[in-house]
Amino acid sequence: MRFLLEDEHRDLASSIDAMLAKSDLPAVIRAWNTGDLEPGRKVWSKLAETGVNALLISDDNGGMGAGAVEMVVAVEALGRYGVPGPVAETVAAVPVLLADAALTEPLAALAEGALATLALPPEVPFAVDVEVAEQTYLVDGSTLSTGMGTDPRPSVDLARTLSVVQAGERLADVDASRAFDFGALATAAQLIGLAQTMLTLTSEYAKTRKQFGREIGSFQAVKHHLADVAIAVEMARPLLHGAALTLDGQVPEPQFASRDVSAAKVAAGEAAYLASRVGLQVLGAIGYTQEHDLSLYLTKTRALLSAWGTPAVHRSRVLESISA
Repeated sequence: MRFLLEDEHRDLASSIDAMLAKSDLPAVIRAWNTGDLEPGRKVWSKLAETGVNALLISDDNGGMGAGAVEMVVAVEALGRYGVPGPVAETVAAVPVLLADAALTEPLAALAEGALATLALPPEVPFAVDVEVAEQTYLVDGSTLSTGMGTDPRPSVDLARTLSVVQAGERLADVDASRAFDFGALATAAQLIGLAQTMLTLTSEYAKTRKQFGREIGSFQAVKHHLADVAIAVEMARPLLHGAALTLDGQVPEPQFASRDVSAAKVAAGEAAYLASRVGLQVLGAIGYTQEHDLSLYLTKTRALLSAWGTPAVHRSRVLESISA
């Protein structure tokens, strides 16, 4: 199957890029790391104006009525800038759950810019950023309930706080597996965005850093490392788009959605991990410091590698689909 993004997809990504480029995201992330959430809230308010929060929400509930393809295009853009907050939850997983439960009021609130988070054990045992979310949910088996975050704990990514969720009011029975697929796919999109940013940052550094009288980017060994990252990113992105098409039912075998999502999550994670390692190798000691922006993307990558299913979980899902 040959798939190319349409002009409307590229326009969506461009509009998000244009907005985020003006928002000084490194400063926003550093503020979020210290508990100052206000700059991040302002970014999310601007994102809501672009329709990011409303992509997977139907027109009847004030949303855009878009699909998984539009969602991954948007979330990859968010990943490129390392936008803090419950991205996969607000943009992907929670809208799918609420639509399945036909809960119109919270859907409308999301479309207007509310943030949401959830726990979906066993693969998503903690809810992210409860302190900034207006809506918190717990999915226990197939039961969707309101939730209350307790026992907050830090993440390797200082811009993420993890909380245990206690069940509140029971809301409905839902298809938890579909919500998990959307959350995992959104996380894969973030990882590809992070990988692209780390590749760009590392490449630019290699063009200016001199050693032995030459820019280090002129050395073949450095070029090969950067090329390996570029290949990994370009090989992962079609898997991301392919999984989105499968979730949208635009392929002949939609029953393989979970397999395709897991393949995309594994590939995206490997690309981002490689980008982080190469970034550290090329930048050297400065890449380890909190003062350098690379550190912001390194820690977020490390956190997202195991978010919404570890690599082992997703490899197992791919294997099960092959051996079934």
